[in-house]
Parts: sequence; C-alpha cells; structure tokens
Amino acid sequence: MNFPLPRKWISGGALFVAIVAVACSNQVSSTAINSSLNTTDENTVIVDTGPGPSPVIEPDILYQAELDGARFETRGWRTDFSRHTVAFKDILSGGVGRDGIPPLDNPQFETIAEAKSVMNAFEPVVNIEVNGQARGYPLAILTWHEVVNDVVGGVPVVVTFCPLCNSALVFNRMLEGRVFDFGVSGNLRNSDLIMWDRQTQTWWQQLTGEGIIGELAGYQLPFIPASIISWADFKAAHPEGLVLSRNTGFNRPYGSNPYSGYDRVDRPPFLFDGELDDRLLPKERVAAIEIGDVSAAFPFPLLETERVVNYPVNGTDVVVFFKPGTVSALDRALIIDSNDIGSTGVFDANLEGQRLTFSLRDGDFVDDQTGTIWSILGEGLEGDMAGKSLTPIVHGNHFWFAWGAFKPDTKIYKGQG
Repeated sequence: MNFPLPRKWISGGALFVAIVAVACSNQVSSTAINSSLNTTDENTVIVDTGPGPSPVIEPDILYQAELDGARFETRGWRTDFSRHTVAFKDILSGGVGRDGIPPLDNPQFETIAEAKSVMNAFEPVVNIEVNGQARGYPLAILTWHEVVNDVVGGVPVVVTFCPLCNSALVFNRMLEGRVFDFGVSGNLRNSDLIMWDRQTQTWWQQLTGEGIIGELAGYQLPFIPASIISWADFKAAHPEGLVLSRNTGFNRPYGSNPYSGYDRVDRPPFLFDGELDDRLLPKERVAAIEIGDVSAAFPFPLLETERVVNYPVNGTDVVVFFKPGTVSALDRALIIDSNDIGSTGVFDANLEGQRLTFSLRDGDFVDDQTGTIWSILGEGLEGDMAGKSLTPIVHGNHFWFAWGAFKPDTKIYKGQG
C-alpha cells in the first residue's frame, strides 16, 4: 500500500482556520426546505424501523454543574441537556457553530452521463441502494458538507461523512413513524462528528448513530448498508444510478481536499484527547463491523495482501472483499492526485441456504462452491449465481483511532494462518 510520503504538515490551527473560513461562507437558509423533508407523501415508504421500547434515560438533576464546565457552547440550543448518555467533558467544540459546515437539505442529482465531465475513475463515492434505487455521493462533495438529508427508494435517509474519522455511514432517518432531518452541531466526541436533529435538537453520534444528548438520548438510528467505492465501480454497477450534483447552492472548491495530508497513518488525529488504542497506528484504515455485541476490525494492509477474507464473527460467516483502485479523499490537496487506498465490501457468506467460501482467482472474487464471479458490491457477475446478491453487512472504512475509541473491545483480524 502506498502511504503518503512525509510532507510539510498543516498545523492544527492553520487547518482549523482554513476549514472554518470556507465552511462558514456562502450559507443559505434551509428553513423552508427542512419543513418539507418531514412531510411524507405517496412516494415515501413508511416502514416501522423504530428501535423498539423507548430507552429509559432518567433526567440528570445534577447535570448543570457538569455542563457549566463544558467545552462547547450551549447558548441558543433547545436541547434537553438533562438527558444524556455520555459525559459532557468528552465533547469538544470543533470551532464552528451549528451548521457552520452546512448540510445539504435539497440535494440535486445527475445521471452517469451528466456527471462524467467532473468525475474521475478512481474517485471515492459513497454507494447506497434502497428498494432498487442506487445513488452515489462523492466524497469530493461530502467532505465539505458532512450531512445530506435525502429520500432514496422511498425511504428517508441521512448520508454522513466525518473527514476526521474517515467514517461514511448512512442511516434511516425515520424513528417510530416520524421523519427527522439532521445538521452538523459543530461539536465532536472522539474527534467524530456530532449531528443534531431539527425536530427535537437531540445530539447524535455519527460513528454509532446513537442519540447522546437530548430528548432522544439512548435511541439508535437504523443503519443502511453503504460502502465507499470508486466512481468506475459505481457506474459499472449502476448504469442507471444517480450521482449527487455539485450544484449544491454553495460555493465550494469540490474536488479539493481541505484536510491535505491528514490521513498519514502515524499522525495523531485532530481534536482527539482520549487514549489511543496502540494495537494499530492511529489512522490505519480498518473495515469495521459489529454483529450483535461483537465488534471486529480488518486492517487495510492485511486486506490489501489477502484480498479475500473468510471469517466468522459472532456466529455469522463473513466474507470481506478488498479491491484496489479507489483513492483517498484525505491525502493530497486534489483528490484525483491522492494515493490508491482501495475499497472494501463486507457480506454474509450464506446465500439461499448455502454457505459459500471465497477466494481470489485471476483478480476476481470467486466462490469455491459454484465458481461464480462476484463484484465488490456482492453482485454475481458470471456463473451459476449471476444476477444474485450477497447480503451486505453494515461496515465502515474508519480510521482505527476512532473505531478503537468507540469500540474498545473490538477484535482485530490478524491474518490467515
């Protein structure tokens, strides 16, 4: 794997000033747009995705003393700070105000042909497919907005990306029959984005999808499987798919990287004051999953070598694919100049009652039982199972420091043998 060579490091202060200056400029009001996002119509599929019984979070009558020493701003918030599942001392201001990094509330999309002129074959794209509708969200855009409120396949979703943790995750934004829309709180925990919803002003942890402060503290947003793949792989898999347009209503240098050099594996993370789990380098990428109460992390250096991993996690037969050909969004000043860090797909290896095992043959992912060739998205391309799909397992290509902070008991894959 070609890690970036040492270069002049942008200091925390300089990086912070540059990001804030650009992120806070050219903002537009989204009040009218937001109201429409919470009105369902005949095109919105209402699915009961509620988390079950309401979590019991007792109000903290002594919270004010701890809140007085908090390292973030509370003025202007209607959040119920008496309900919280995390310590206020663990939350830091990221230096920008609420929605200072503006979310996209009215995303526009283009066809593959329309997006061709601004996309590069190796450019990273967040891929999701819901009810047969596929959409791609380039990190070149998400890096500047971090949150996109959307409806895909009739399901209201929120697409999120925290550049500081390299965490791209998608959630269903409906809880107990109510649609929520999300923004950027301007605060961080373990260097990870804290979102907020405009309906209750609850604060949500991006990497876990958990409500951590406010009326909905203790609730869990349902995950929707998503993966970071190359533009080439996205358009090959979804020739009729739609791609987030750079016509956002904001003036941003999309395609440039305001975090140039940030993903050096040995560099400490920005605005992280917890203990680093030294089992891996801080910003080593891992394909991270959680099945039940068991978490597992598959380091990219091992995946790059082995390319296919068959591995049981908490009673589930898991297969992890790794494919070169996707560049980092957090390396060089221009994303298209960045190093190839690859992409991953994580799937349940059982299909139609048959347990499959996989290997790499002539550069292709092939199952040993039928000889079918599979794509990085788990689609059968050639062979007896062509046209069938493996069930994706929710995963993220996170920086290790973040996953280790939130999931300290995670098991790390050590390689074959």
